[in-house]
Amino acid sequence: MLKLHRLRAREPRLARRRWLALAAAAMGTGALMRVDAQAAPRVIKVHARRFVFTPDHIALAPHESVIFELTSQDTTMGFSIPQYGVRTDVPPGSVVKLAATAGDVGTVQFLCDIFCGSGHETMNGVITVG
Repeated sequence: MLKLHRLRAREPRLARRRWLALAAAAMGTGALMRVDAQAAPRVIKVHARRFVFTPDHIALAPHESVIFELTSQDTTMGFSIPQYGVRTDVPPGSVVKLAATAGDVGTVQFLCDIFCGSGHETMNGVITVG
């Protein structure tokens, strides 16, 4: 009889703990769902070959997070967005992923920063944010 009395006295505390645990789990799951929906960056494939990036015009939303998936056809290229402080080497035959976040509305240039031959100075592109 004494044991039964102790269990009944503890039931409200256990029920409250379960409720709090379920509520915390539900809030945590909701928060994770919001973050995941927001955090999935768009993947933008950019192919480099001597003196040309394809595409050479890219449109982004202000402060959009993206992953550039870079490939090179013929020689090691550099991919640089100086205004965003990101750059990488892109060896031929490999896929290089580079994360970046767009800035405010405007235009920003990206360029090859490894000399790849005569015509290298024209190897660039434009990111339009807006």
